Amino acid sequence: MGEHLNPPTGPAMPSVRYAADAPEFDTAERCAISEWSNCVQDPTVSIAHARVRPGVTTCWHCVRDTAERYVILQGEGRVEVGDLPPQTVGPGDVVLIPAGCRQRIANVGTIDLCFLAICTPRFQAANYCDLEAS
Repeated sequence: MGEHLNPPTGPAMPSVRYAADAPEFDTAERCAISEWSNCVQDPTVSIAHARVRPGVTTCWHCVRDTAERYVILQGEGRVEVGDLPPQTVGPGDVVLIPAGCRQRIANVGTIDLCFLAICTPRFQAANYCDLEAS
């Protein structure tokens, strides 16, 4: 994910990040991602917009050394995190995912499931683990 954003150079400065500068791309995880903010000058957090199509479940995965929060914006999902039983989530719900915790989310509704994935520290592709890979 993080490899798709061209980080600015130099120290962190006040700035505005525009949606047009963060194109959406499909992932092997079975969702589409648009990285709204992920740069080395802001190492403590990254923000991505995720979209899961109706009937799709993302693959089991975890992110080493990185805590995540899903902020559900649209749609209806069923999230599985760690050993918790599956939970139904919708707009306004927040899912807390500790670093290294296995996770996946399914779109159980009829419209796209959209959420923010907020990572601390910022998401780095090297920390992503596909738990379904053979």
